[in-house]
Formats: sequence, C-alpha cells, structure tokens
Amino acid sequence: MPHSLTLITTIAASLGLALILGLIAHRLKLPVLVGYLLAGVILGPATPGFVADIELSRQLAEIGVILLMFGVGLHFSLNDLLAVRRIAVPGAIAQIAVATALGVGVATLWGWSLGAGLVFGLALSVASTVVLLRALEQRNVLKSVNGQIAVGWLVVEDLAMVLVLVLLPPLAGWLGADVGGSAAGASDPDLLITLLITFGKVAVFIALMLVVGKRVFPWLLWHVASTNSNELFILSVIAVAVGIAYGSATLFGVSFALGAFFAGMVMRESHLSHRAAQESLPLRDAFSVLFFVSVGMLFDPDIVMQQPLRVLAVVAIIVTGKSLAAFLLVLAFRYPLNTALTVSASLAQIGEFSFILAALGVSLGLLPLEGQNLILAGALISITLNPLVFQLIEPIQTWIRSRSQLARTLERSVDPLAELPMTVASSYVTEHVVLVGYGRVGQRIGESLAEKGLPVVVAEQNREVVERLRKRGIHAVAGDAAEPAVLIQAHIARANMLVIAIPDTLRARRMIETARMLNPQIEVVIRTHNDEEAALLRNEGAGTVFQGEHELALSMTRHILEKIGTKEGTHEQ
Repeated sequence: MPHSLTLITTIAASLGLALILGLIAHRLKLPVLVGYLLAGVILGPATPGFVADIELSRQLAEIGVILLMFGVGLHFSLNDLLAVRRIAVPGAIAQIAVATALGVGVATLWGWSLGAGLVFGLALSVASTVVLLRALEQRNVLKSVNGQIAVGWLVVEDLAMVLVLVLLPPLAGWLGADVGGSAAGASDPDLLITLLITFGKVAVFIALMLVVGKRVFPWLLWHVASTNSNELFILSVIAVAVGIAYGSATLFGVSFALGAFFAGMVMRESHLSHRAAQESLPLRDAFSVLFFVSVGMLFDPDIVMQQPLRVLAVVAIIVTGKSLAAFLLVLAFRYPLNTALTVSASLAQIGEFSFILAALGVSLGLLPLEGQNLILAGALISITLNPLVFQLIEPIQTWIRSRSQLARTLERSVDPLAELPMTVASSYVTEHVVLVGYGRVGQRIGESLAEKGLPVVVAEQNREVVERLRKRGIHAVAGDAAEPAVLIQAHIARANMLVIAIPDTLRARRMIETARMLNPQIEVVIRTHNDEEAALLRNEGAGTVFQGEHELALSMTRHILEKIGTKEGTHEQ
C-alpha cells in the first residue's frame, strides 16, 4: 500500500467498521458507542489482522474534539459559564482532589511511586467532554441548568488539566521521574516563572478572544453569509474553529479543545450562530466517531485478563468514587437531587485529557506502561457504561427519596432560597403567575410581565439566578419545579397561571400533574422544542403549547397577557 493512501485507508477502515459494529450494537440494544470502541480495538495493534495508523487516527479524532467543542461554545455563552461558577469551580476542584487522592492511594498499594500515583489519579479525575456532550444532547438537557452545570464543571476540569500538563515536566524530577537536565534540577524560581508564563498566556488568549474575537469573528461570519454561498459559509465556520484551536495551542499553549470552545463562545455573538451550529453538525458527528475508534485502538485487551482486580479498582474510582464525591458536593451546595445525579452521571467516565496526561506521564518516566493500559481500560469500560448510568438517574432518584431521609434533608434543609420570605404579602401570591425557568426565554417573559405590573413568582434551579432575582425585588424559589415542594413554595394552589419556559417535556408533565392536583382550574402555558413533543402535550390536554426558538418569548408573553386580561375581566364582572 503506497504511503500516500494511509490517510484514506485509515478513514475508510475506521468509519466502515464503526458503521457495521455500531449497527450490531444498536440491534443488541447497546449504545452505538460500544460498537465504535470495539471497532478501534479490532483495528488496533493489540489484535491480529489489519492495523490502522494510530497516529493519524489520533489527529483525526482531535479534529472531532475541536468541532464538538466549537459547537458547545456556540450554545454556551460566557454568561452561562459565570452563572454556574459558584458550584462549578469549587465543585470541580474538590472532585479532582478526591479522585486524585483515590488514585494515589490505590497506586501506593500497588507499590508505585508518588509521581506515578499522582499522574494516575489526575488522569482518573477528569471526564471526557466529548462523551458528556453526546449524552446531554441525546437527552435534550444540554441547555438546561443541569447541563450548564455539568459542562461548566468539565470546562473547569479542562482548565485545571491544561495547568497540570504545563507544570508536570518541570516537576517530574521532584516526583521521582528518571529524567535528567533541567527537569531534574528545576528550582522554585523556575517553577514560579513557568506558572506565571502559563497564566499569562492563557489570560492573553482569553482577553484576545473576548475583546477582539468577539467583534471580528461575528463580523466575518456575517460578511461571508452576505455572499449567499453556502460552501463559503461552511468553510468559514470550519476554518475559524480549526484555525483558532490550532493557533491557541501553538501560540498560547492552550489545548485544542479549549481554544475551539472559546472560538464558539465568541462566534455565538453573531445572529448566525444557530446556522453555524447546524452546518457544522454532520462533520462533528463523523469526526466524533473517529475519536471513539482511536480510543479503542489504544486499548490492550490483555490487561483485563492479566490484572482484572486492578481494572475493577480503576472502574470503581471512575464510576463510583468521583461520582459519589460530586453527588455529595452538589447536594452540599443545596442543589436538587436531580442536579446532583445528573452531574454525577456526567463525571462517571474519563476521556481525551486522561489519554494525553497518561502519555505525558509515560514519556517523562513517571507512569509505568501498565498505568497507561489501566487508564485506557477504565476509559473504555466507563464510556461503555456511561449511557446506562444516565438511564439509572430516574430509578436511583426515586429510590433515594423513598429510602433516605438524609438525602431529603440535605436537598432542602433549612434553605432560605427554597422558600419564599415571610415578608411576601399574601395578596402578591394570589392569582399570580408561576414562571418555571429564567433562561433567555423565561427572562424575557418575566421582564415583560413585571413591566405590566403583574405578580410573578419564579421557580428556578440555578441558585445564583434566584439570589440575583431576590436582590432585584423579584420573588423566586430555588429548586426543581418537577418536585411538588417547589411548586407548593411558589403558591401554585392560588396561582392564575403556570408558565413552563424550559423545553423539558418529561419534567413539564410532572409539573402540570402537581399543579392541577393542587389547582384544577389553573391555566398552563408550555414551551417545547419539536412537533412530536408538542403533539404529545396537546393530545394530553396539557395546556397551550408553544414551540421553536425565534420570537418564542414574545408569543408566549402575548398569550399570557391576553389570558390574564380575560380572567381579570371575568373577576370584575
């Protein structure tokens, strides 16, 4: 085979085998990701037969990560990230510390050095953004508060890993690596300079993206769109995503994924961002398949037979240890049980940063090759199990609430944000509007109703949003409105109308059931995303259903005002 065909051969073999095994996995009621990973194992060097080019596969997979993170940035603004900073930043740091400590403890029992244990634990502590985003998108919760917290949590983890990757080489000598030269003789001033340079580069990159990129790239997208050439538009989107990711890594030492993420965030300022996300979707999906195939190629199945107990220990740390730590941390921040379980499920796997960190640890002489194989085994098994973990959220939530008084206490114990203040006048929470969700749509509805002087009580999962609303004099309660206690605190029994401004059909149906049980005459207005969900809600007589993205808030507000006006007129008669 001529060398010039290596790329084509790798792509053809990877996609072709992934398609076949993905279809088989789907027929067997397994996640299609299992098929993609097994395709990589078959094409890898650990199994007989054809062996694909692993290095090319890694680069192709990196393109997939870039496009996927660019798409996330298009849907996740800086304001969204700042909105969850109070839980995402301390939560991610604490969870990394717990998972790393577990990894160090296990490695010590195995007789590894402190440096090996540290690299091993850090690799187990960081989840795969690629896997998380696929899981959230498949469940239509990427834009929800739970999705924002999970993505924000992983962004903080990625930032922490960028710092680790920079600091590990100068610290390798201190950690017992068999290296010479500058690494072994690194001094405190050298380390401090390295740290300052790293922070400086990242700060300059972020500043350029938020100050310059926020103006330049939306203008570029608009200029290309004015040519009416769909090919040029797609090309501009891909060029910006890949170009910024490459430039960020080359010039500022920022990872490809993080660079692409910030590129999407600044591109989101353009009114064409929705179109950009749609146009890049097919390429994102195709290259994400190559990512999973490349993970499978690195896996050596012999490690499962040679060290089964160690593999089980690694999987236990990933799926149980760090997820349990995240679960308790989220509850400690007084977020609902559903949020705690969603974040926990999101973290119950490892991915791309784990592979990079393991490879660096091996190259520095810190991590034994067995450690890299164990990390890959843990990644393969945890990624395979992750869809099942997400499916267990609802049953586990039901079981915990029915069995654990402690969980119920932690969730809503003496929480001032979970109840309306005693100073709220009874007249204000009579014949009012209960507004569930205060995102982009909910905020516009709430502000419009406030301008008309209509009483509104907001039910919102994001505690930071609730705090800001109360400071502005707007009555709000924190919690998941799918839980009866939250709607009861919003005085749903005396409300005129329930407005559900979050596109989550399953939770909306629970809210409606609770509302009509307590207030049979209540008017219900619901937001949804697609025709199928809208038809289902209408057939059930759930209420007035609105769908779509554009002008949604205006249409819902107009309907609310008309209905409330009609009711007020009836009362006056």
